[in-house]
Amino acid sequence: MTTAMTTATTTILDPAAFAGSVYSGGWVAAHGGSAPIVAPATGDVLGTTGVADVRDVTEASTAAAAAQRDWAAASYADRAAVLRRAGALIEEHADELRGWVTRETGAVDGLARFAVGVAAQECYEAAALASRSPGEILPTAEPRLSLLRRVPVGVVGVISPFNVPLILSIRSVAPALALGNAVVLKPDLRTPVSGGFAIARMLAEAGLPEGVLHVLPGGAEAGTALVADPRVRVVSFTGSSRTGRAVAELAARHLKRVHLELGGNSALIVLEDADVDRAVSAAAWGSYLHQGQICMTTGRHLVHESIAESYVEALAAHANALPVGDPTGPVALGPLIDAGQRDKVHALVTSTVDAGARLVAGGTYDGLFYRPTVLDDVRTDMPAYANEVFGPVAPVVRFASAEEAVRLAAASDYGLSLSILTGDAMRGLALAEQIPTGIVHINDQTVNDEAVAPFGGVLDSGTGARFGGSANLDAFTDSRWITVRGQIPEYPF
Repeated sequence: MTTAMTTATTTILDPAAFAGSVYSGGWVAAHGGSAPIVAPATGDVLGTTGVADVRDVTEASTAAAAAQRDWAAASYADRAAVLRRAGALIEEHADELRGWVTRETGAVDGLARFAVGVAAQECYEAAALASRSPGEILPTAEPRLSLLRRVPVGVVGVISPFNVPLILSIRSVAPALALGNAVVLKPDLRTPVSGGFAIARMLAEAGLPEGVLHVLPGGAEAGTALVADPRVRVVSFTGSSRTGRAVAELAARHLKRVHLELGGNSALIVLEDADVDRAVSAAAWGSYLHQGQICMTTGRHLVHESIAESYVEALAAHANALPVGDPTGPVALGPLIDAGQRDKVHALVTSTVDAGARLVAGGTYDGLFYRPTVLDDVRTDMPAYANEVFGPVAPVVRFASAEEAVRLAAASDYGLSLSILTGDAMRGLALAEQIPTGIVHINDQTVNDEAVAPFGGVLDSGTGARFGGSANLDAFTDSRWITVRGQIPEYPF
């Protein structure tokens, strides 16, 4: 994605401003203490963040509920103007934001540029959402006017993860605000700046009224409090399927809507008529971009047996040639987010090799830098194939027929993204119809994202498309039925 960006001459994200703080109508001390913000590539401490607790969530949601009434009463033009200015500020301060994304998450420069570009576009699309029709005229058998009107839900709780936090926060925050809601955002403690503070700073500079947005980095305690808080009526959660289930169960007990964008183990099907060189290039991007720490990452390579040998050989050569290191340098892969994630990835790789798979490339690490890995002779019950790895690992399984490929791709608890590479695009579309996923890409890899497109998965990958376009209207508004009569009718009693 290319976006026109200029370099700002001033710094908008001074670590001293948010040291040990959360954002709640300004920088305030958190009741849960503070935590360091650590760069995974170097171990350098980039700053400190406040750690929100239950009291912080209660105070923020109370303030958000009070501020939301005036924000919802503002004209759509005023709300749209704030979102447009925020998008422009993101572009203006693109270099500074990219730096934070790279240092905080370990993203290489290309991904950081993409994240900043999408973040700006999310603001622009949200600005357009503010002027969408708020309802419709309904048919009625009575002598009256019957209307459906969309109204803001009130306070929206947003919980976002560490991997691409700028995008995964703002894609809920921006449309929720544009539609007249207030937001309490809980980013991951490891990425509070690009996941929250940067967004709050841009929106404050853009003129968002005080109290409409709160940013509370925190752990499970803060997340539980946010979901349970009676003032929060809708929760938008992005994260693991395991945590998503807990969020859904808690939200159900409190009778509130929850939108879940969860894990994935996306299949890439390479049919016998695919161009192998192009397929390998696409597959490597799908598995290794951002060290495989993307929900849409290509987690299962299903390759026709007639081209499997050449595919595996070429993919291994591709993996071995990719430079891994500090993401501020000329590398393709940066670090995994922390040692816990690295150890999880390595355990899945080693247990799969122990079960009989062949390690063709990678499988080693230096600190948090994990080499891009290729596994061949993989069975469907092996750990690196059956689970979401969330690391740079490409397990290859061979198939003999298109019908077998469909069975393999569909035999998963996840249903987020699907790729089919083929010389016959219409054949690919026909096969995709038989595989349950929220996203399908014919002749492209599994990792794609655009602010204008609906995004979401099915099965254990979430509750369907809840981001992008008209899906945001369903996610962040309630429907109200309104009737109007010229005079009061007479009733039998």
